[in-house]
Order: sequence, then C-alpha cells, then structure tokens
Amino acid sequence: MIELTCIECPNGCAMTVDNSENEIKVTGNRCKRGVSFAVSELTNPMRTICSTVKTAFDFCPVLPVRVSGEIPKDKIFEVMAVINKTTVKNKVRRGDIIIPDVLNLGVDIIATSDILST
Repeated sequence: MIELTCIECPNGCAMTVDNSENEIKVTGNRCKRGVSFAVSELTNPMRTICSTVKTAFDFCPVLPVRVSGEIPKDKIFEVMAVINKTTVKNKVRRGDIIIPDVLNLGVDIIATSDILST
C-alpha cells in the first residue's frame, strides 16, 4: 500500500494505492484523473523543472529557465547537471531555447524571462 496526494486538480485527494496483485487499485480519488495520476506515479513518474542558468552578463548573472515538457523523475539530477554547466552568452527572450533536446529526452530548456532581451 502506498499513500499519495493527487496533484492533478485542486482537490488534492489523499489516495491509497494497492499494487499487490499485478493490478493497481486506487481509492480515495474524487475524479478519474486521480487514477491516471496514481498509475503514472507507480509506472513512469514524470516531473517538470524550473531553475536558472548562468549568463555572461554582469547586470543579470542568472536567467530563469524551465523544461518545455515533463521529464522522467529519475532524470532530474542529470538534467540539472547539464543546466548547471550552461552559460548563456547571447541575449534571449522568453520562450527561446537555451538547451535543445536536453539529454535526448524530447524537451528543451527554455528561457522564462525577457530580462536579457534588451
């Protein structure tokens, strides 16, 4: 038995997940999204990352960034290692790709601020 708090909607249902008989049984959810969240958490948990990258600009030493989509939870530290090694040397705008297809995961690291655009 595993206890989870669903984050798919504002309800924040406290769910219990039983994965003991080759079948995932979810209780405590108030909507169908809770079941899909629980199954995903047990079989292939995904996350997003928001962070910062270094820049070459004195007026703005770091730039906020995020992944453009979800990544496998077990890849968070590897993605963060790539982000931490990156320095932005050109002016960019919100939405510009900073690191394309990070670790071949099918998502980009993108800028979330226009602070370097001027």
